[in-house]
Amino acid sequence: MILLDAQVRVKEGLHTRPAAQLAKMLKKFDSAIDIKNHAGKSANAKSSVKLMLLGVKEMEQIQIALDGPDESEASEFIMESLSDPNFGLDIADDAGTIVQGAMPLEQAEKKPVLFAHHGIKGISGSKGCAAGAVYIYIPQKLTADRQVIEAEDVPNELNRFRKSLGELEKRFVVSASSDNQNAQIIQALMDVAQDEEFVGAIIRGIEDKGDAAAVTLRVGAVLAATFEAMPDEYMRARAEDIRGVTRQLASILLGQKLPDLTAIEDDCILVANDLSAWEFSKVPIDKVMGLVCIGGSATSHVAIMARTYGRPAVLGVPLTEADLQKAKTIIVDGDEGHIIINPEENELAHYQRVIEAENERKHGLAKYKELIPATRSGKRIEVAANLGSLAEIKLAKEAGAMGVGLFRTELLFMQGKQLPDENEQFETYKELLTAFSPLPVIIRTLDIGGDKPVAGIEFPKEENPFLGWRGVRMCLDRLDVFKPQLRALLRAAAFGNLKIMVPMISDVEEVRKVKVLLNICREELRSEQIAVGDFELGIMIETPAAVLQADAMAEEVSFFSIGTNDLTQYVMAVDRANAQISGLYRTSHPAVLKAVELTCEAAQKAGIWVGICGESAADQQLTEAFVNFGVSELSMSPASILAMKKKITELN
Repeated sequence: MILLDAQVRVKEGLHTRPAAQLAKMLKKFDSAIDIKNHAGKSANAKSSVKLMLLGVKEMEQIQIALDGPDESEASEFIMESLSDPNFGLDIADDAGTIVQGAMPLEQAEKKPVLFAHHGIKGISGSKGCAAGAVYIYIPQKLTADRQVIEAEDVPNELNRFRKSLGELEKRFVVSASSDNQNAQIIQALMDVAQDEEFVGAIIRGIEDKGDAAAVTLRVGAVLAATFEAMPDEYMRARAEDIRGVTRQLASILLGQKLPDLTAIEDDCILVANDLSAWEFSKVPIDKVMGLVCIGGSATSHVAIMARTYGRPAVLGVPLTEADLQKAKTIIVDGDEGHIIINPEENELAHYQRVIEAENERKHGLAKYKELIPATRSGKRIEVAANLGSLAEIKLAKEAGAMGVGLFRTELLFMQGKQLPDENEQFETYKELLTAFSPLPVIIRTLDIGGDKPVAGIEFPKEENPFLGWRGVRMCLDRLDVFKPQLRALLRAAAFGNLKIMVPMISDVEEVRKVKVLLNICREELRSEQIAVGDFELGIMIETPAAVLQADAMAEEVSFFSIGTNDLTQYVMAVDRANAQISGLYRTSHPAVLKAVELTCEAAQKAGIWVGICGESAADQQLTEAFVNFGVSELSMSPASILAMKKKITELN
């Protein structure tokens, strides 16, 4: 048995998405794993709902107990996961995120609050302003006609519940596949619907001769109330997820259809008493200008989705359903967090001017979408997207990405219970390349180590997995893992502009071994009469060793892509998750910038190009230095692309 003390550094703590992701990954381990919060309450870490109910906050000290055959491996994974501020948070959910060309709040022109006295104060869920006619979504309250059943009806009722649960899961899968931008949120809701804490309680209620619908409504209400009673705002907001899942499941059991949100036809302000993330995902978002909810908070998933879509939202409005029914027109002021129902002409005119000014600002960035940015001296810079899954393709293209500067293949390997085979990988890479063709797509080969366990790969216990058997080191030892990926990449190259990038290089010989393997895979495929495409081979520059051997490395490859996240960590000898020394973790440090400059000098001598795919690629304070060093490609989160294009055009 292993007992560990840890500090949770996950942003906002273990709420829905991090809890669902952690529980899902821990189920791959055979060991029993429990987490105890600072108050002494413990829970099974393989249950997302139980994890959420612990209410573990960011920077909270917890205790982890592991007992089983793979407890060492599980302990390394859970410690690494909990130390990552972005664990389970792949989707941007920050209110300051630049979406659809909007400017960050601190850069936006502050508007006078002329009508706050007339407005009804709520909670700002998403910045911006909108005005329009109201579309009301107030589902009829669901009630079960019966509460109890006969003992002999229990097996049939259990079967009916399981079928309804299966139907709900199908709906979630369809919704996640159609709403790529918020697929992770919807997946987290699916995990809640499948969780033992929720499903198990319903099954036990049915076994006690309860009607399936009645039990579902009761269990959902109790669980939602439990979350609402928690002191932390972020955890209270999770009650919305429970209510949404409960409402959908109960409606299936009762055979009742909820109002059809897909039927919205005209531009409107969507007004609701309570709206779940899954319900919001069904909305034709191009028809909705803003959102008003009696329920919800700034940390609710509906608020996160509104920010992703760039739609103003005011939640937690102190109104009754009857008040909402009287609304014909509404102004939504997401900046100030209030609404005006049935506004007067002068109020409407004022906000129309505000909205027009906001649109002008958005259009000011939107014009850069198709632009190939260049400095005033004429140096062209490619601005590409960092992606982790196919679900992010649409967002990247809408943001004006000039290709993909980094596609992380780890998620493909981590999401299943077994390693993805060659064909599964081929289909994924083919879809990505086809979507962006003829623009370049850089796909990074598997970059994983003992800190991120994968089914089918047994990692040794390491004191420091970041300096251990990971990336290309592991791949060259596990050809049964590496060769299928290389074969899949070569096959997919026939469908687009592929660039293969190898991570964690610290020795020239590693590059040469990869090149030999690529040649072997190419000849194997040709002998099997399988088409292969052309590609460029590059490496990530993220170790000091790669920087110091950049001259030799450049003779072997077609490009460098600098991973500034790890390069900064390794150059500065700083654990980037360690808050005590976080001041040393900065790419702007002269030592790190010197490493970037040396890399660019070696590339220029060899006639190859250099990109940056670390987080600093989006740091506008460093852009000029990178361009002057000779960087010709910057890859970043889609939300940062338009602003970066604009920044480049302002450089000399």
